[in-house]
Amino acid sequence: MSYATVITRAGIGIDAPLVRAEVHLSGGLPRITLVGLPETVVRESRERVRSAIINAHFEFPQSRLTVNLAPADLPKEGGRFDLAIALGVLAASGQLDPRHLEGFEFLGELALDGELRPVTGCLPAALACKQAGRTLVLPAANAPEAARVPGAAVIPAQHLLAVCAHLGGQALIDTQRPLAAEPAGPMPDLQEVRGQAQAKRALSIAAAGGHNLLFSGPPGTGKTMLAMRLPGILPPLSTGEWLEVAAIRSVAGMGETPSCGNERPFRAPHHGASGAALVGGGGNPRPGEISLAHHGVLFLDELPEWPRRHLELLREPLESGEIVVARALRRTRYPARMQLVAAMNPCPCGYLGSGFRDCRCTPDQVQRYRDRISGPLLDRIDMRVEVSRPGAALLDPQTAEEPRSAELRELVCRARERQLLRQGCTNSALAGAELDRVVPLDAAGRELLARATARWGLSARACHRVMRVARSIADWNGSENVGSAELGEALGYRLGEPGGAGDQPTALMSARISPANSSKGTGVE
Repeated sequence: MSYATVITRAGIGIDAPLVRAEVHLSGGLPRITLVGLPETVVRESRERVRSAIINAHFEFPQSRLTVNLAPADLPKEGGRFDLAIALGVLAASGQLDPRHLEGFEFLGELALDGELRPVTGCLPAALACKQAGRTLVLPAANAPEAARVPGAAVIPAQHLLAVCAHLGGQALIDTQRPLAAEPAGPMPDLQEVRGQAQAKRALSIAAAGGHNLLFSGPPGTGKTMLAMRLPGILPPLSTGEWLEVAAIRSVAGMGETPSCGNERPFRAPHHGASGAALVGGGGNPRPGEISLAHHGVLFLDELPEWPRRHLELLREPLESGEIVVARALRRTRYPARMQLVAAMNPCPCGYLGSGFRDCRCTPDQVQRYRDRISGPLLDRIDMRVEVSRPGAALLDPQTAEEPRSAELRELVCRARERQLLRQGCTNSALAGAELDRVVPLDAAGRELLARATARWGLSARACHRVMRVARSIADWNGSENVGSAELGEALGYRLGEPGGAGDQPTALMSARISPANSSKGTGVE
């Protein structure tokens, strides 16, 4: 036998396309030729495979050897193909029965002594292998992560010799069992934030509908504390959501540990992060913070301190829920359906309108500070809340009796269940005709929204986001219909100007507006 084929997997984004490692031995001077669009690390596998085979006490064939990684137009990178190439060489040279390779897929990098080293992106490979009905053989260090795919058959191996012994039936390796997820440590409790009833309500509604949220206020008012406690009131990840989150972590080289349960991710990058670190990219594209926050929370503190060109990169992912990194040879897609929570000060010194300390900033400085955030980006933020100092609420014993995160989480889960039963997605994902069906406005509601649009020049996107937030308020309140009261409160969240309310009434934050007094409650003439 001078020809053998071994199945392995490449890594493109969070996908794992099938690759066939075809090995052919022919006459001629000893030489290894590797084809199939391999990158530098893959081409170096020729030397790793040769040394691993020799040190595993096999015979490396002294003839011309051609290795083709098909399909040829699929870019290949990393050392993940080493094991498949080595087994193909052994099968083509008659040292391993090719029939023993049937029903298996192989993934792993080889050390020079034949030891198997871990690779990235093994979880997407395990998922694809399970769907194909085959067994995945991979390094033992990757096995616990890959085994968490429900129904996947995973064989952990430490050495090339162990793989050959298992395939030949001399020393079988037990299938890796999934490790039980250990309970996550205690999460920050929302009850620890004293006072701030308005901000807490906005946070709960944002959690119920998956809405983007912006906190604005002086330093020390609890904006970061509120944002850090959002994951504690969000529903746990479903199995499908967890698989997507775990696949992104696997591709990013972060892996998965038994302590990583079904809690939603929370990412808080520093404002000095690069654009590639925020949205993904690089020479060999890797997921960025927005993808690592998929199905979770992306918290951007000190929002105006971020370079504007980096913030503008968020505009498309906030709408589409994904990011596409384009390169000359390929386009890599990463999911990025995260919930954006941002925080900012009202001015450069932070004390504009605080009421307890004079602001030293000139009007031009304040305007330049706020202009660092573009209008199109602000238009994609559903809710804007001004956070003030709690004052005496810090010492009020009654504030310690406010609901805990666990109690609010139950209410959020109920609101999410209503949304999933009604439309199959969260309110933040509603669009088009489905939005009109789920949020039918009566005459009073349409009039209120029309007057607000005329008064403040709301865009069509802003009107749709107001309707989505109003639907979430109704779900939070347990109401089937969206009335003027819910619409008025949603308008209040929408019209809260970052850095201060200005001439826009903050009473809308919790107003109960009826058609009779809508113009009075909203300031609409």
